[in-house]
Amino acid sequence: MYIGRIVALGRTRDGKNTAMYRVSSRSFPNRRAVITGDRIAVVPRPGAESDLAKNPYISYNCLRVAGKGAWAVATNGSQTDPIAEKIDSGMNVRDAISLGLLAMDYEKDSLDTPRIVSVVHVSDPVGYLGIIRKDALLVREFALKEGEARFVATYELNRPCDDNVDRDFDAGCAECAVKYVISGGVFANFTNAVTSAAAVAMNGKFTFGVKVVD
Repeated sequence: MYIGRIVALGRTRDGKNTAMYRVSSRSFPNRRAVITGDRIAVVPRPGAESDLAKNPYISYNCLRVAGKGAWAVATNGSQTDPIAEKIDSGMNVRDAISLGLLAMDYEKDSLDTPRIVSVVHVSDPVGYLGIIRKDALLVREFALKEGEARFVATYELNRPCDDNVDRDFDAGCAECAVKYVISGGVFANFTNAVTSAAAVAMNGKFTFGVKVVD
């Protein structure tokens, strides 16, 4: 099943809060996630830089830490930075997500691609999923439960709800999380994985991981 890009949040069985992002793409598979300081960017693979001329939406910061390290923000586009900056300014997370998505709106490409976001706290068992589509803006808060991951995708499974959940989630490190969102649990059912990024809370701060699908 192809559902496009995916953002997810979860809490491992040993209580580590996690934000994850996965690029799934049929049109632009030559991309990778790279760690650049306090954020992770999706960029073309070497030799595929010309893809940016075909679609300007394919390169962006997909994950960064905000609120003095209290929150991890994962998205499928350039909304990552304004949402993180609103959280940095002291705005509550629900409003930061809502205003950031409303300001950026869905992508004006041939598919009217929705913008999606997940935000998770470094220690409190709480997180948010949001999406702006051509027909809706939805933001929802979730209580994180150990061993569960929730997600929203750009297509098909494109609303924050209680149905989009994996109840076997366990990825105790950032390297484990980027593998899990590619091929673990429910995510193994979704096709065309390209690359992934994750932030996992360990010892009071977020650690990053990235993976490129060979």
